Amino acid sequence: MYNHYFQLKHAPFSIAPDPRYLFMSERHREALAHLLYGIGSGGGFVLLTGEIGAGKTTVCRCFIEQIPDNCRLAYIFNPRLNAEELLQTICDELHIALPSGVSGVKSYVDAINRYLLESHAQGLNNVLVIDEAQNLSSEVLEQLRLLTNLETSERKLLQIILIGQPELRTMLARPELEQLAQRVIARYHLGPLSEQETGAYIAHRLAVSGAAGMPFPPSLTPQVARLTHGVPRRINLLCDRALLGAYVENSPQVTRAILLRSAEEVFAGEPAARKPLRWPLLAGGALAGVAISAAAWQMLPQQAAQPATAQSKPAAVKQVAAKAAPAKAAPAAGADFAAGKSENDALRALAALWGPSFAGIAGSSPKATCEAAQRANLRCHQGRGGLYELRLLDRPAVVTLHDGPRTGYAVLAGMDEDSVLLAVDGRRQRVAIPAFVSRFGGEFTTFWRMPGAFRDVVGQGDRGPDVDWIAQRLAGLNKTTAPALDQPLDARTQEWLRAFQAAQDLKADGVAGPRTYMRLNQLSGVAEPRLLAAMATGN
Repeated sequence: MYNHYFQLKHAPFSIAPDPRYLFMSERHREALAHLLYGIGSGGGFVLLTGEIGAGKTTVCRCFIEQIPDNCRLAYIFNPRLNAEELLQTICDELHIALPSGVSGVKSYVDAINRYLLESHAQGLNNVLVIDEAQNLSSEVLEQLRLLTNLETSERKLLQIILIGQPELRTMLARPELEQLAQRVIARYHLGPLSEQETGAYIAHRLAVSGAAGMPFPPSLTPQVARLTHGVPRRINLLCDRALLGAYVENSPQVTRAILLRSAEEVFAGEPAARKPLRWPLLAGGALAGVAISAAAWQMLPQQAAQPATAQSKPAAVKQVAAKAAPAKAAPAAGADFAAGKSENDALRALAALWGPSFAGIAGSSPKATCEAAQRANLRCHQGRGGLYELRLLDRPAVVTLHDGPRTGYAVLAGMDEDSVLLAVDGRRQRVAIPAFVSRFGGEFTTFWRMPGAFRDVVGQGDRGPDVDWIAQRLAGLNKTTAPALDQPLDARTQEWLRAFQAAQDLKADGVAGPRTYMRLNQLSGVAEPRLLAAMATGN
């Protein structure tokens, strides 16, 4: 109704999901990073909670778009099911074939277990996402826990992501669900937008809708944030009604009076709104009753809790700690670790990790430094994907860190199950994974060694030194004779390439790109620094 009046192409504050209006705040990036970390960390449960309208579904959709190609996804958005109905739904979502006439909990569980073992043998992972998980009963949650019992020596074969409202956290604190709570490897509560983010959110949606001006004066942002508690859906409802009010009153902008009157109309009759709590992120621990386990205590901000004793750690946490390499100092649990201001300085420090001959690589900007590196046969690779991607690439990288409106850079020099090793201005610091994830938006830059005559993409029929390099390394990995030099990339070599990509959690398209070259480098003995090995050796 008011679109023409304000010269808008679309309704800017519709509550219908529209990817054009995607707005990822710092908190949404943190939540997404937790989900991506969770699916690459070996299984178990990942928990994402938030108030109604906080953007959980937005984060979930972004997550689904970014899951690796080797992941099969089951998504359940209506969990008001009993245990048998849930198992049947999982079978339907994963296309698990059942013999005719088969039913019952045991039959479904047996079929799911067979499927998970077959998938693992093919190098595939399975992820179950359950939205509105606060509607699950204790019986169903316990059945889900039993599904995660199937595991190898390295990982569980089913990873489960529970997305729900804040009461889901309360449910998992019940004594009867303690075993499940102890299997939660990552938790994040999606808090409200800050006042600054609220203003950016409003401006973003108006810009996408084609607004020529600003019908919402910036001076109203604090009022909008207070009235809506920073919850995106409430912001949409209020701003939509306020624009309508301005249209009715023939006002070129929303005024304070219009805004307050709109709030009375939109939020009239609702119960006293519970203000969303800014819960700290929790990962790797469990809430059981009123007692917080040591694993959870470690993830609270340092000013909120003292380190727990080793005796209070669950057995699973002790086992992980025992496997980790000895450290000179405990990892920082809070998110107040250092980050450098210069991305270019961080890139130079990163290049030095490739050996003394690369220590002098430098340029006047990140682009110039990457160009200088390329002349030395090092190639820059910019990526986004969080910890899962970095673990897969297994190489140090410059990571972008966010602290409110500030952006900084550090060299990610090492990583293990519990912590990362960051280098900033020549100083190194171990940081707990959850604290790191809370500031890491997923952006990174790394280096890799190029073969001769490298091309960005190599496919079937191409020939040249880079094709020879690929064929020789694939032949070595397959323990067979390499093709003659200067031969086109034939069907056999491309099939080797697809099999290699699938085994390495890469897109199995038979086309060699940078990530394929990186993994071939690592597995064929090309000398490059390793991210995981650096932490294990204490370097």
